[in-house]
Amino acid sequence: MIDTYNTINATSKGIFTDRGSKFIAYAYPIQSEEEIKEYLEILKKEHWKAGHHCYAWRLGTDGNTHRANDDGEPSGTAGKPILGQLDSFEITDTLVVVIRYFGGTKLGVGGLINAYKSAAIDALKQVEIISKTIDNYYKIVYDYGITSQVMNFISHYELNIISQSFGEKAIMDFSVPISKTDEVLKILEEKSLNEGFSELFELELMMTK
Repeated sequence: MIDTYNTINATSKGIFTDRGSKFIAYAYPIQSEEEIKEYLEILKKEHWKAGHHCYAWRLGTDGNTHRANDDGEPSGTAGKPILGQLDSFEITDTLVVVIRYFGGTKLGVGGLINAYKSAAIDALKQVEIISKTIDNYYKIVYDYGITSQVMNFISHYELNIISQSFGEKAIMDFSVPISKTDEVLKILEEKSLNEGFSELFELELMMTK
């Protein structure tokens, strides 16, 4: 089972020029379409004199959610070449925006495709591409009397604790790589039955991402 995906670890900037036109590219790691809107608004305010703000993005561990926008450039000459570089670098959860300042000379279809592609490449080459695991996120609510068993289980299987809170009962959010989920849940079930504390905790799947 594939339980990893690639994305970028920080924002970056690239540039490409051709016959007086300047193409400034920005790459951002993203988690939602709301973030995309915020970044676009910021760039449009910062580069309000620019003629075009073209972009492409992919979201999700499978990369199936995506969009490309030419922002007034001839169809297929801007957004698609940018998206093509997200595919070439094999990354998702990434937004690339390329801003064009017109230099007075038309570049033609081929020139535009090359310019937007090259600017996107330059931005993506300036940032580290990292691999992340696809995880299931769980919430466990348990009695304080089995705290040591819960913590030993989390530690032994190297599960990632996201958050903890302590009220009438203890609550912990943790994540498990999807490739290990079946194994971890089976062992947790066996331990709870063998050690007699199955009635002392509740486990709930929160999300997968």
